Amino acid sequence: MFDDFYQLSGRPFQLTPDPKFYFESATHRKALSYLGYGMAQGEGFIVITGEVGAGKSTLVAHLTSKIDPDQMTVGQIVTSALDGEEMVHVAAQSFGLDIEGHDKASALGAIESFLHDEARAGRRCLLVVDESQNLSVEALEELRMLSNFQLGSHPLLQTLLLGQPEFREVLQRHEELEQLRQRVIANHHLGPMEPAEIEPYIRHRLTCVGWDGNPAIDQRVFAELYQATSGIPRRVNQVMTRLLLLGAVEQRSRIDNAMLTSVLKEMEGDNAFPEAAPQPMPKVERGPAPTPIKHQSNQSQPVAPAESVEHLLAQRDAQIAELQQAVIEVAATDGASSPAIEERLAKIEARLDEQERSIRSALTMMIEFIETGKEPRVAA
Repeated sequence: MFDDFYQLSGRPFQLTPDPKFYFESATHRKALSYLGYGMAQGEGFIVITGEVGAGKSTLVAHLTSKIDPDQMTVGQIVTSALDGEEMVHVAAQSFGLDIEGHDKASALGAIESFLHDEARAGRRCLLVVDESQNLSVEALEELRMLSNFQLGSHPLLQTLLLGQPEFREVLQRHEELEQLRQRVIANHHLGPMEPAEIEPYIRHRLTCVGWDGNPAIDQRVFAELYQATSGIPRRVNQVMTRLLLLGAVEQRSRIDNAMLTSVLKEMEGDNAFPEAAPQPMPKVERGPAPTPIKHQSNQSQPVAPAESVEHLLAQRDAQIAELQQAVIEVAATDGASSPAIEERLAKIEARLDEQERSIRSALTMMIEFIETGKEPRVAA
């Protein structure tokens, strides 16, 4: 909805990683330096950790988009809780290997043969493992064993581990991971953006989808946004999505601090910043309108969220016009309103309140669809 209203070519603050939106903050620049150093060594493990939503997956998406497939083959794993044998099979699948025997020995043999073939073809192999904090110690040990594959003295596989801060703690302190620790050649903890980076970050993402300055954004919004999100990119994206949606619904050409305060209050009630990491989601392409849903209203037929909001806004405008006419009638009687007019004013105000609640309900469901890519939940 808001991308059409502001004439944007796409959603600038989507939550799924997309390399075209990559923004090189100071911490991301440092992480890339460590990645570059580590990958130049061609062996061992590189470890990148960061808070939920810090931009680890976007960083890697940016990195892999720059890799020449003729020079390097990349396998990617987004893990859940895997044991050692499962990790070996998933690693094989990440490189497109179909294991006929479905046993660990067959999987290891297929991986080793694949790595040898790639090395002979002049290609290095990189295995990227996301959400590494979910891995068992056994699974991590299997990854270490995969790093033993060599062609002569030439290492055949390098591994990039991405995880939340607790993974860094486990890796540093767990006594059974000493051999893996010795093979970590570069590591970096991805921190939040700095306060001065919020504005260029937002402008960068908007520019990527053809932003021409509409909506304008008040300077105070950037400072308040940093305070509310602590500079975590995903949180900034969540708030900005809701701000743009609110701006489109209210047909605003400027995003101001009052709008931000309203959005943050709503998000606080929604618990929009959960501590746990969300499950990875596939990239959602723009498609047909979501399944029709019902709203708390007197309408007998369900309508789609965007159509519902437009209909509710039209109703609200009509009721405001009716309220203004009633006020004019009161003014015509020198302010001495009759009981009938007062009753009429009270009824109109009550309908406006009900309409406002309906609009917010429809808006919440639209936000849910935009942020998750899933069909809105049906309201009673």
